[in-house]
Amino acid sequence: MPALPPEPLDAVDAAWLRMDRPTNLMMICGMMEFDGAIDLAAFKHLIASRMLCFHRFRQRVVRAGGLGAGPCWELDAHFDLDWHVRRLALPAGADALRELTSDLISTALDPSKPMWQFHLLEGDACHALVMRIHHCYGDGFAMLHLVEAITDRTGQQGRRGGIDLAAASPARAAWERVAGPLGEGVGDAWRAALAVTGAGAAILKRPGTALDYARSGASLIYQAGVLAAMAPDGATRLKGEMGVMKRVAWAAPLKLADVKAVAAVLDCSVNDVMVAAVAGALRAYLRDQGDAVSERPVRALLPVNLRAPGPVTELGNHFGLVFVCLPIGTDDPVERVYAVQRQMAQLKQSQQAQVALGILAGMGVAPEFLKERLVAALAANASLVLTNVRGPQEPRYLAGRRITRQIFWVPQSGGIGLGVSLLSYAGELSCGVVADARCVPDPGAIASRFAAQFEQLLLCTLMMPWPAREGVRCRSPA
Repeated sequence: MPALPPEPLDAVDAAWLRMDRPTNLMMICGMMEFDGAIDLAAFKHLIASRMLCFHRFRQRVVRAGGLGAGPCWELDAHFDLDWHVRRLALPAGADALRELTSDLISTALDPSKPMWQFHLLEGDACHALVMRIHHCYGDGFAMLHLVEAITDRTGQQGRRGGIDLAAASPARAAWERVAGPLGEGVGDAWRAALAVTGAGAAILKRPGTALDYARSGASLIYQAGVLAAMAPDGATRLKGEMGVMKRVAWAAPLKLADVKAVAAVLDCSVNDVMVAAVAGALRAYLRDQGDAVSERPVRALLPVNLRAPGPVTELGNHFGLVFVCLPIGTDDPVERVYAVQRQMAQLKQSQQAQVALGILAGMGVAPEFLKERLVAALAANASLVLTNVRGPQEPRYLAGRRITRQIFWVPQSGGIGLGVSLLSYAGELSCGVVADARCVPDPGAIASRFAAQFEQLLLCTLMMPWPAREGVRCRSPA
């Protein structure tokens, strides 16, 4: 690959880099299980041809010289694929896969190299791949595009590498060029804020839309005030002093057709059903631990995709965050679904996600003390990160082997020590849970209750009168 000049990190990507800390590593981690062993040489060839065509994955993050210089992408002159693709023997034992994956998720990536590694895990009855990629390379939606690029629809491998995804370099103002990297970082943050409202040149071209943008700007200001005035999240055992060890778990997969059927009966979305099931799992977990489940809800941070509709054309991070109050104080599983649905409808009308994107852009260029305050403020208002991603609905193959299951674990930031990730794949929906070992020593206790909570909701739905009268919402039977 020809040499490329250093490339400044986008402000939002830099924010995720700066949020890295020993107690919360900013890595997106995923796992695939296969129907047989993956040939290591064939897998390396596949990564070389289909992943390394994206030049970003040959680049490492370096600190550029000069006053106020920010982090830059630089081509790794000593790139070694053998470092990034490793084979590990899986010890015997029922918990071996979970324990080894927990160790990998708790281990930082080497910042002197491109910050990603793939680990092929081989055992007597288990064949899996654990992928670790730093968040500054891209968000979960970009990573799904990467997974699509390296996998196939059939067991035959005939496809060539994809087209390189390169972030377009923004047009720099004169003051940015004079100020150097720091000025460019501030300019990136400012452009992110303008893009949120669609302001800027569009107003000059169509002055009649100024009122619409003014209303949008007023909504942004209001939502910023909502975030600023938000009281800290309720105190539960889900939060506390964190250590460096993380533990992972996953639930038995649900049939996506069953989830869709429940959503159709309750006249809500699949996401409403899944978020309510997570709320029920947390409620059951806290009660079984002897904690009083108060009426004050537990908040979750939900990522919201802010990319334009259509195929992914660039890596990087293009999502905002919204705060969702999980109704753990509600006993009725159907009522929990409707409580989530009402809140989601309100959030869709707000611009909270766009405000959070602007905050993230600011964190990428803010002074260290201010960045730490912003991270702490966001973390104080939530107890977990919760994300729901729609993956391929047809089976996929990697290096000739069928992928039997896909799971991923979302990173947390600041003092948040719990992450819950939902991913649909090939007609099934999987739930992955990652937790700080000090706060939640056994995340499997939450994962197992997720499946049980959905089964309870499904049973309540089956016991309802059918068909429901028009205009009358279903409720659980007394």
